[in-house]
Amino acid sequence: MIFQKSIATVCGIGYMGRGAGTAASVVCCTVILLIPGAHNLWWQLTAIIFVLIAGIWSAGAVESIWGHDSNKIVIDEVAGMMVTLLFIPADIKYAAAGFLLFRFFDIAKPLWIKKAEQLPAGWGVMADDLLAGLYAQLILRIIIAAKLF
Repeated sequence: MIFQKSIATVCGIGYMGRGAGTAASVVCCTVILLIPGAHNLWWQLTAIIFVLIAGIWSAGAVESIWGHDSNKIVIDEVAGMMVTLLFIPADIKYAAAGFLLFRFFDIAKPLWIKKAEQLPAGWGVMADDLLAGLYAQLILRIIIAAKLF
């Protein structure tokens, strides 16, 4: 169970309590911006699929201990942030805007995001953040296309 907890908490970030989801999102943005080649299409898609599978598995495993969608589980924020920045140019201003948009949708949970949480086990844990990431991505694309900054 230690391995599942490590994945679900993203190497312990989830244990920091309040703000753990935000911290995991910041770490994800930072890694994506700093890793050379992280904006390669195949790397991004492979990484998202890996994080999604690992998240569903680990969140489902720790549910019996921590309950459904515990605040300790932050792998879902990583997946959502990855979706937000998918195919977006590697630029700190876009990463910052994506981060703010993702956190808004993840916290406010409008537009069926709250309903996605109701899926069973790890699926519900991951689905709401993936949907929040998708909404953030769409708005970020509009902002980029409109050349608002």
